[in-house]
Amino acid sequence: MEDMENGTEVTEVVLLGLSSHPQVRVALFFIFLAMYLVTVGGNGLIVTLIMIDAHLHTPMYFFLSNLSFIDVCYVTTSVPQMLAHCFTDRPTVPRGRCLAQMSIALFLAVAECLLLAIMAYDRYVAICSPLRYSLIMSRKVCLLMAAGLWVCSFLLTIVPAFGMQGHSCGRNVVNHFKCEVQAVLKLACSDTRASGLVMVLNSVFTLLVPFAFILVTYGRIGVAVLHIRSDHGWSKALSTCGSHLVVVGIFYGTAMAMYLRPQTKTFTNREKVISVFYGVVIPMLNPLIYSLRNRDVKGALWRALGRKVEE
Repeated sequence: MEDMENGTEVTEVVLLGLSSHPQVRVALFFIFLAMYLVTVGGNGLIVTLIMIDAHLHTPMYFFLSNLSFIDVCYVTTSVPQMLAHCFTDRPTVPRGRCLAQMSIALFLAVAECLLLAIMAYDRYVAICSPLRYSLIMSRKVCLLMAAGLWVCSFLLTIVPAFGMQGHSCGRNVVNHFKCEVQAVLKLACSDTRASGLVMVLNSVFTLLVPFAFILVTYGRIGVAVLHIRSDHGWSKALSTCGSHLVVVGIFYGTAMAMYLRPQTKTFTNREKVISVFYGVVIPMLNPLIYSLRNRDVKGALWRALGRKVEE
């Protein structure tokens, strides 16, 4: 189905993908297949190690397992479809499936935004109130925070998702490799200014508010670290917070570059690259960032392999 006359219902969406050249699409297939396997394997390994190793049954790793689970689900909403479309000249997606993909991806992205803020609070308590850490971040509190995370993510997703259920008509060709929120809005027959406003307000609660909370939290952590006199304390604080700060900077930077800006009528190649970065690259990097220099995770891996943990 190509361009349609106004008033005609759109039943499927055409995704142009990342390239129109067959040779480039074949190369992209192998690149994204490798990235997808690394993402699923790395994040799956972290979740498994945290589940089976008692040494990792702490609040920090509980939330890290949630992050890895979100990353696996997030890439699975789009990458397998992208791989299949690499061998299709004119890939189409039923409108219902497109809306479902958009809603699930939005739900998972909101969950990751809120989870990174919760992880920052966990690091704050660990550094600023170490003696009361086990009391403040008890198992019950962690479970309640996790439950609140998923409930809030659902509520922050359901409103904009319902706002995009109207009839679509006119053009059904999207210059993207997946059903992004902005792309779905552009297919609506009616005036989308109200939906656009809802998305801006939603972005404030899911991006700006958690990001501001993280900045304030790490500001207070910084003040506390300045009072640490030992080199060991400095090193522990840096190892505790450094990996999380890297993830926060990359994730929020790319997400805000995409959503907190004036929207255009079409997607540009630059915007598609940004989507690839926060939708594919960051989930792949998260296991490496959190575990590459993490002695606890490496120790759990050695134990799982039946080898002596290196000191």
